[in-house]
Amino acid sequence: MPSLPLASIRARLDSDRTPPLVARSFLENVRRWGSGDLGVIPGRHLSPIGPLPKLSDLDELDPAGEEAIRRTVVIKLNGGLGTGMGLDKAKSLIVAKNGLTFLDILVRQIEFLRRRCRAPLPFLLMDSFSTDADSLASIAANHPGFANPDGLPLSFLQHRVPKLVAETAEPVTWPDNPQLEWCPPGHADIYLALQTTGLLDRLLASGYRHAFVSNSDNLGAILHMGILGFVARRRIPFLMEVTARTECDRKGGHLARDRASGRLLLRESAQCPADETEDFQDIAKYSLFNTNNLWIDLEALRDALAAYDGLLSLPLIVNRKTVDPVRPDSTPVVQLESAMGAAISCFEGATALVVPRRRFAPVKTTNDLLAVRSDLYRLGEDHQVTLHPQRFAPPPDIRLDPRYCKHIADFELRFPNGAPSLLYCDSLTVEGDIRFGRDVRVEGAVHLRNPTDRPATIPDGIRLHTPIAR
Repeated sequence: MPSLPLASIRARLDSDRTPPLVARSFLENVRRWGSGDLGVIPGRHLSPIGPLPKLSDLDELDPAGEEAIRRTVVIKLNGGLGTGMGLDKAKSLIVAKNGLTFLDILVRQIEFLRRRCRAPLPFLLMDSFSTDADSLASIAANHPGFANPDGLPLSFLQHRVPKLVAETAEPVTWPDNPQLEWCPPGHADIYLALQTTGLLDRLLASGYRHAFVSNSDNLGAILHMGILGFVARRRIPFLMEVTARTECDRKGGHLARDRASGRLLLRESAQCPADETEDFQDIAKYSLFNTNNLWIDLEALRDALAAYDGLLSLPLIVNRKTVDPVRPDSTPVVQLESAMGAAISCFEGATALVVPRRRFAPVKTTNDLLAVRSDLYRLGEDHQVTLHPQRFAPPPDIRLDPRYCKHIADFELRFPNGAPSLLYCDSLTVEGDIRFGRDVRVEGAVHLRNPTDRPATIPDGIRLHTPIAR
């Protein structure tokens, strides 16, 4: 690559009034990328994780949790648009379960916990410029009177940085839609945003010590008193919830231990050497993955940020895309990012906790949405969405034809009466234009195929199941 166009990148950041701390972080990432630092972590640099604590070993009635809840804040990462599902608004505004949106359920979770624990429990959304207004409007309309204590806002904004032309590193221009010239710098931007908005100082000044952070599309990630008591009693600065990898998680970031420092680390797929992909996806060798449910001691975070001059030392993730994600012929770009969970390596005494799958139910695609809307998951009285207790296996592998079900509008057209029963489903593959009637049951491994150009309909009340071999 020729010399880096740092002046033009800095000018683009200045034109967007990027805070100095964020500009410094991004320019440093550009230099790292230009020098060949692609954040790659070879397998030879890793060692076995060793034993980890398990959620089943914790005491949910630990008095330390009852005391700590009054000094705890819940933060939800809510910056994602549902563009992958054909939306131009916050994904958390999609109907998730029982007619309620993700955001509706999250607010009800907080209201339930505030009543049960008699705690203020501030609720903060880390929004993007694209999700903030719609999300706050939804809360105001559907949950009037819902607010935070101590004058704290309901949201704060993550930053944005320019996408860079892959060949030249110049900030990309895209007159068709200038908003596409920008991208978030990864979930790790939370550590910058808490500083630049002044929220970290405000939370600490108001007496808050612990933060539970998770994705807004993961309705299984509800605050857990046992975990809170565990981190409070042991003064753990940073805890990551991890769960067993399945075949569905082979491409997800996994937990590992750095051979040199002995500290835990997170390795994402983009940080795997190209010739080690098969090894990376070995779920027996790397058996635990990051749920992105994190517990952070805010005082420890303040001290770590001060030690690192405001910028935690996190591995770089270089994502290669096109400037318009739905147009493969548009300009190739790189997005320079860092993962929030990677901060586990920045704290002495950080650990991970092995949790059951019920605390991880994210919705990234309409495949996931179908599962969450079905009887496979239940909405409990605490408003946590969890696997049905009669489901003893991991969630089924669902593959809907992207030609007909990738976008929400098309998906709703094919499931007008709601999701089929998936409680006893091992896998469901749908090829072609197939529409589901009411009260359809899917059991075992089911593969449906419609090779014609005309829609096919599964009648009401049908049981689709794997034939028994004779």
